[in-house]
Amino acid sequence: MSTEIRVPTLPESVTDATVLSWHKQPGDTVRRDENLLDLETDKVVLEVPAPVDGVLVEQRAREGELVEADDILAIIEPGKAAPASTAPAAPVEEKSTETGPAAGEPVLTPAVRRLVKELKLDPRQITGTGKDGRILKSDVMAYLDRQTSNKDPDAETVASMVSDAPLPGPAARTEQRVPMSRLRARIAERLVEAQQTAAILTTFNEVNLQAVSDLRARYREPFEKEHGVRLGFMSFFVKATVDALKKFPLLNASVDGTDIIYHGYYDIGIAVGSPRGLVVPILRGADQLSFAETEKTIRQFGQKAKDGSLSYEELSGGTFTISNGGVYGSMLSTPILNPPQSGILGMHNIIQRPVAEDGEVVIRPMMYLALSYDHRIVDGKDAVQFLVTIKQNLEDPARLLLDV
Repeated sequence: MSTEIRVPTLPESVTDATVLSWHKQPGDTVRRDENLLDLETDKVVLEVPAPVDGVLVEQRAREGELVEADDILAIIEPGKAAPASTAPAAPVEEKSTETGPAAGEPVLTPAVRRLVKELKLDPRQITGTGKDGRILKSDVMAYLDRQTSNKDPDAETVASMVSDAPLPGPAARTEQRVPMSRLRARIAERLVEAQQTAAILTTFNEVNLQAVSDLRARYREPFEKEHGVRLGFMSFFVKATVDALKKFPLLNASVDGTDIIYHGYYDIGIAVGSPRGLVVPILRGADQLSFAETEKTIRQFGQKAKDGSLSYEELSGGTFTISNGGVYGSMLSTPILNPPQSGILGMHNIIQRPVAEDGEVVIRPMMYLALSYDHRIVDGKDAVQFLVTIKQNLEDPARLLLDV
């Protein structure tokens, strides 16, 4: 009896997906839970596993095709399942030259699987450093670097390269047209939506992070020993932001038509870079999390973004966003709102700069802060005071403990 492979139920607000890549072709034997294909949505890449053992006899959707929930993707017929490893046994003398895993197929994330396919690489030659030997994008880059550095062409090869080189002439003017990924297209759509539907205004301030730096230096070792995670700056910024949101609830609200929705919870989006583009996983109930819980969750977000394993639930919702362009060296920027949120905080590079304290010039770790807000519901006075509250909380962290 044949088995139909259908598009799984898509999360709310997601209407379709794109067939990103097939990992099995008609005639291939498949094993239960083996990944058949990847589906790309505007947020994540979904793997579609085989529900049964058998033989893939038909593909109903091509790579690049749009599909909707419950559409038929493929047909599997009963048949002899593939053994644990389908690779033929290699002669003993050849096994000694293998550089990949001793047995079984390497574990790839969807993003890495696509990268390996595009570059026509053999994943068995790449050593994975992720969990359970999972191959990460950084592993692929390191492998390519090693391959490049190991190439040492002999004189004959170099001569051939030179003789085959084109004669001097006008520089080549090449172009390449490639479709946007679903994630990039969605990012573009939401950024334009934010510009067209909200009255975005940005206010700036600067913060002296000496007090936070001193706390981190004083408690770095005992904190890491106790909680198994390093004490970073983000937990301080999250705590300072939540406190400011409690004092200025409009920055935690959203516009729905002619209504304002006040959220009685604090789900903070943390903008994270990933191989597929910028993603914003949600730190839910941030007001209920300790410093250690905040740091652990943010670290998990970073790893999952790198692996391409963030779920819809982790990327959906949010009442306010924090974006840290400082990790890329940004000194100042005007972040764009993440609709329907009414505020986003932009962090920037920490620079040792001269500042005046008690009539003297001293060197302090300074950061510029930017708050973009929806001027339809947030007045300039509230926005400025909100940012000042964050500044005060960071320059005197005791406020966060004393709730003042």
